[in-house]
Amino acid sequence: MTIGIGLLGLGTVGAGVAQILATPRGRHPLVGELALRRVAVRDLQRARPIELPSDLLTTDAEAVVDDPAVEIVVEVMGGLEPARSLILRAIAVGKPVVTANKAVIARYGEEIAAAAAARGVYVLIEAAVGGGIPIIEPLKQSLGANRISRVSGIINGTTNYILSRMADEGAAYTEVLADAQRLGYAEADPAADVQGGDAADKIAILAALAYGGSITRSAIPTQGIDRLDARDVAYADQLGYGVKLLAVAEQVATTAEGVAELDVSVNPTLVPRDHPLAGVHGVNNAILVEGDPVGRVMFYGPGAGAGPTASAVVADILNIAGIRQVSALGTPEQPVPLDPLLAAGSWRPCRLVDSAQTRHRNYVRLRTSDQAGVIGRIGTCFGDAGVSLQSIVQFQAPTDSEGGEAEIVVITHEVQEACFRQAMAAIEALPVVASVAACLRTL
Repeated sequence: MTIGIGLLGLGTVGAGVAQILATPRGRHPLVGELALRRVAVRDLQRARPIELPSDLLTTDAEAVVDDPAVEIVVEVMGGLEPARSLILRAIAVGKPVVTANKAVIARYGEEIAAAAAARGVYVLIEAAVGGGIPIIEPLKQSLGANRISRVSGIINGTTNYILSRMADEGAAYTEVLADAQRLGYAEADPAADVQGGDAADKIAILAALAYGGSITRSAIPTQGIDRLDARDVAYADQLGYGVKLLAVAEQVATTAEGVAELDVSVNPTLVPRDHPLAGVHGVNNAILVEGDPVGRVMFYGPGAGAGPTASAVVADILNIAGIRQVSALGTPEQPVPLDPLLAAGSWRPCRLVDSAQTRHRNYVRLRTSDQAGVIGRIGTCFGDAGVSLQSIVQFQAPTDSEGGEAEIVVITHEVQEACFRQAMAAIEALPVVASVAACLRTL
């Protein structure tokens, strides 16, 4: 039985999906049962990486959703609107949806889940996080018996490519970013990647899956790599660390009312060389899940691009197609039961803990006067605030600094954020401290 597919978007990922559907030989037998019925594009005249019959193409995305020949709607157009409205329109008419749109799911997952539950249709999102890495289904199913304590990862390939080049070559951020744009790893406007927004979208989704309730995407503390200095990457290397943009979701407490309190953030982070995430280079992604009783499991692979993301999209299509064929479900009389998106508080409420109460290790680089007693005064500020230090090292001042300056790098032990902020305020007030040049997390 042929299953009709409606494709919303024919960009990099959409073309990859169309290419897989057009070449079923050697793939899972069900791929041969999938037929592309309608494709929504912005411009009918635009050159495309795959040739499709002109009668399949339309600029009317709603017509794709409404077409009776379309049984599964695949949204790969990106952006918030009209993608959100089209997903909800498909749900309303009883059609399952596959989407790669992390921005929509991170912000409107609760609304979409509620609509899907009411209508009894699937909404599958494997391609929204990690490209070709299977992480959504494992979190929903394979790891469902575990108490997940922490999910952390490198979930943006653009920034990981930039940081890898900065570490390997000592190159400046702006230079490597320009190369990444020329190679197609970074967009012409790279803000979503380099400022951390893309990673924040993805960790919001992973946190909802791991802990069973939605969190407010806009409340996630987010720091990107756009202000990162190559000097800090070099110092980290000398101290035995690599620098990665890490997205982290960790449960820190459960209230008496059963609310899961989470620490969720995105930050450039020093990662010890012997940590599993330290060896993830280039455009690859990796997601480390820690839980009881499974321990540590890591999912690694290409995190972006036409091939990996299209692979995940088609896997979701096959998931729905397989259920429809084997179980004979999905007709108007027997709707497909909801696949739990876990974005609508399906087991428990979650909330972000006050950031001042979170606990982290920190890396700090200070520009100071090069004189006796400076390190002692800095150490006293940390001690008075209850901040224990792992190391404090003086490096040679950069060539562009004022004469008589030094650079001091401090790595703290784990400390409550409020105490760390108190120490930093006291340090910034010291006459011998010219500036706080960098402040990063340490894993």
